Amino acid sequence: MSIFDLRIETERLILRPPQRQDYAPYLAFCADEEVMRTLGGVQAPSVAWRGFCSLAGAWQLFGFSMFSVIEKSSGEWIGRMGPWQPQDWPGTEVGWSIRRASWGRGYAPEAAIAAIDWAFDTLGWDEVIHTIAEDNENSKVVARKLGSTLLRMGQLPPPYEGKPLEIWGQSREQWQQRRSPL
Repeated sequence: MSIFDLRIETERLILRPPQRQDYAPYLAFCADEEVMRTLGGVQAPSVAWRGFCSLAGAWQLFGFSMFSVIEKSSGEWIGRMGPWQPQDWPGTEVGWSIRRASWGRGYAPEAAIAAIDWAFDTLGWDEVIHTIAEDNENSKVVARKLGSTLLRMGQLPPPYEGKPLEIWGQSREQWQQRRSPL
């Protein structure tokens, strides 16, 4: 199966590698001040283009990256979610970012569960982390819903260094214990 055929479905969402038609909503996402507040700030279209191409290119080169998250009921792109490990990253991350119009619907934990399952089962990761800005209470709520805990303080590599952040996460064993039926 080609990476371009990869499709993970949840009750309400589809996770798949980014496609060209995802660029316009991604661009709007990167221009939203509230969405980007804890993601480094609003991005100029030229910077957002590089980020989008980075996500798509990582799929081709490394076989994984963040998924585009598509709402089944509307067919709309609503965010990015999934495995992420750029050069010098503090660990094997499953991260999430949902457009503001879709906040509060439980999409982040729903998609993250599917992405974490995929990262452990397909990529063979032993740990999943989530890098969360200290003031990002919404992401901490999502992390707790996933069963993750605060592991340590850390920071991202250049050009994002200098701002401490919290590293949440859990091991494969902890995830599997929580996911196993009793």
